[in-house]
Amino acid sequence: MKILLANPRGFCAGVNMAIECLDEAIRRVGPNIYVYHEIVHNKYVVDRFTQQGVTFVDTLEEVPHGSILLFSAHGVSPEIREAARARQLQTVDATCPLVTKVHLEAIRYARDGYNIVLIGHEGHDEVIGTMGEAPESITLVETPAEVAALPFSDDDRLAYLTQTTLSVDEASAVICALKDRYPQIASPPKEDICYATTNRQDAVKMLVERADVLIVLGSQNSSNSRRLMEIGAQRGVQSHLIDGAQDLQESWFENANTVVVTAGASAPEVVVQECIEYLQQRFGATLSEETLREENVHFNLPRELQQLKMATTE
Repeated sequence: MKILLANPRGFCAGVNMAIECLDEAIRRVGPNIYVYHEIVHNKYVVDRFTQQGVTFVDTLEEVPHGSILLFSAHGVSPEIREAARARQLQTVDATCPLVTKVHLEAIRYARDGYNIVLIGHEGHDEVIGTMGEAPESITLVETPAEVAALPFSDDDRLAYLTQTTLSVDEASAVICALKDRYPQIASPPKEDICYATTNRQDAVKMLVERADVLIVLGSQNSSNSRRLMEIGAQRGVQSHLIDGAQDLQESWFENANTVVVTAGASAPEVVVQECIEYLQQRFGATLSEETLREENVHFNLPRELQQLKMATTE
């Protein structure tokens, strides 16, 4: 068996920044910190911080007044920021700058009188945060079929934005449908889909043609990881999205000569290496790292970290 290890894979700059941000906050004030939603959509990462004493919450009512609250990489709506101020929380914003870019575009388009079509998945944390910037101006669509049901006319001012972690192909299909129906629709100056999402998808597309099995490291609620698995499945390759080596099943690799291994943008390298070790030990697999392109993006930690003080909870 041969393992083709995709590169780039794993943590993107936004995920790195969010995790470093929480690590630094713990170093400064200890683990008595709350995080609104999962810091990133990855079970291994969330479990690690939970074991250190960090508390992940889905509502701000769970956070005692005056506590330290970190906003996850996916971003939050203005309503959540206002609720945090009302509870006198010390907030640290670990939103990925690429998500912040989409928020700012939504604010600008809404201010200029546009109806905004947001391409994304209903219920995803990032989508909820973006829609919260201008709820009266944003309509969510997921598929080209939904474009046909939109109520707008050729005279309406329209613009589209996209969730940053979509499949390039799925977003392109919806964008084409929008432009066909609404030739006047405006687009963001630069595409919203994250560079890392695109790079990881391109690497899988390149390698999966040689694969019998595709293994994607990432959690089930990770949008970008699921898109990687779907690329393989759509090409007829047996494809699995798993959290780690403990999820691997020997039956997947019967008669498999080539296995492609990659990781979503929120999956740590340690789980990748554990899977490689399993395949090497169990099947005597050889390893070849296949590099599509290099990534050198880095985001600075938020300035709020400098002002953190020990929280005194009620």
